Amino acid sequence: MKSSRALPALPSTISRALRKLGSDLSAARRRRRLTQELVAERALISRATLARVERGDAGVSMGIYASVLFVLGLGERIGDLADPGTDEIGRGLAEEQLPKRVRLPHSQPARTTR
Repeated sequence: MKSSRALPALPSTISRALRKLGSDLSAARRRRRLTQELVAERALISRATLARVERGDAGVSMGIYASVLFVLGLGERIGDLADPGTDEIGRGLAEEQLPKRVRLPHSQPARTTR
């Protein structure tokens, strides 16, 4: 297994979120009455890797998490993780870039409505 220097630098909030995701995946598997062996086989991973997913291991690739979500019937949710519609920071930054006022160029006369 490759090691990444980024893993020890993960903020604690992200580590907690991954542990919660792993716990939630484990609960979803058990609610469906599926064994680790069966889910691992369907996700094309080893049982040991599934155990790491269910512990929320940050060293497991996002693709493997996505495969497990798919096997459990939860895969459609992954597309909403970075949805621009829920990106409060991005919308705030875009709003800061809006001009304070809008002026027509001097070379064009103002349009009149009839």
